[in-house]
Amino acid sequence: MLWGVAAALLANLLFSAGFVIEKRALGSLPPLSAGHPARLVLHLLRSPLWMAGAASLLLGFAAQLAVYRTLPLVAAQGLFVTGLVMLLLLSALFLGERSGGRERRGMVAILAALLMIVLSLHDSSETISKLAPAPVLLVICLPSLALGLALFLSAERRSRRRHRLPTAGVPYGVAVGFLYGVSSLAIKGVAGLLDPDDPGGTVTALLTSPYPYLLLFTGSTGLVLSQTALQRCRASLVVPVCTTVNFLYATVSGTVAFAEPLPDEPLRLALRLGGAALAVCVLILLPRHETGTATGAPQSPGTEPAPGPVPKALPPAGRPLSATLPPAHPEDAPERQ
Repeated sequence: MLWGVAAALLANLLFSAGFVIEKRALGSLPPLSAGHPARLVLHLLRSPLWMAGAASLLLGFAAQLAVYRTLPLVAAQGLFVTGLVMLLLLSALFLGERSGGRERRGMVAILAALLMIVLSLHDSSETISKLAPAPVLLVICLPSLALGLALFLSAERRSRRRHRLPTAGVPYGVAVGFLYGVSSLAIKGVAGLLDPDDPGGTVTALLTSPYPYLLLFTGSTGLVLSQTALQRCRASLVVPVCTTVNFLYATVSGTVAFAEPLPDEPLRLALRLGGAALAVCVLILLPRHETGTATGAPQSPGTEPAPGPVPKALPPAGRPLSATLPPAHPEDAPERQ
């Protein structure tokens, strides 16, 4: 049990560091679009800093295998949620991202939800399931993947509308969260099939199961969608939303697919369900739009801007300030076709 907790904390550190490093690298890349996945991947592979972040995430996934082999699914997911606090600290330190009051209160509420779930596991002797019936797993996962893709495409269409407030990234985080939720179930299945004493049997069992194919799809699709979302929105909001959806989805769906029973005691059951409900409320109350930019708060229609010079917007993390400055002379400006 202690090894599982240590592996979960290590995974949190690796995931948080990986997301922050990738976000830093994305600031120096040209605009990415999920509609051009090959071009997006090519840009990413040419960035050594992004590759370092991706390596950190891969190590985090490896640590997850140890977690799912030693802890029940709900306990594992609850520990992973604690990585949100680590992510907020790292994003504020290295990306200069400042969370609003509502977001900070949301993080406190998530920690409270985590505490409720951990208390529901105290002195628990719950069974750790290893495998899920393939038909049940596919019935749960395939519609969820379709829903995640549909939500992302809907967010993309809304972002192209004129005169629309800049999105805070919640729709993107929800969409990617569904994909990573399916990925969490697949990782748990892979962990259940691993047998160090029989490598050949492990390979055969994996290839005849749906888990590696779900991982391949969610890994490739999640890469394109998550990097597009991270470049456009704050990591300190996209990743917490994604993690919350991942946690709720994996907890509910994994309990059904892997037949891991809920507590029989009324108090422990109330703590677990109450913690999940609190996490859902946090997701609903998170802001959908940015309330201000580097140039100041948005003006209401019909009002005049305040007198005085308007501060220039800071460039994204990793992009030099000179890239955002206008040409020094009019003749240096590129001619419009």
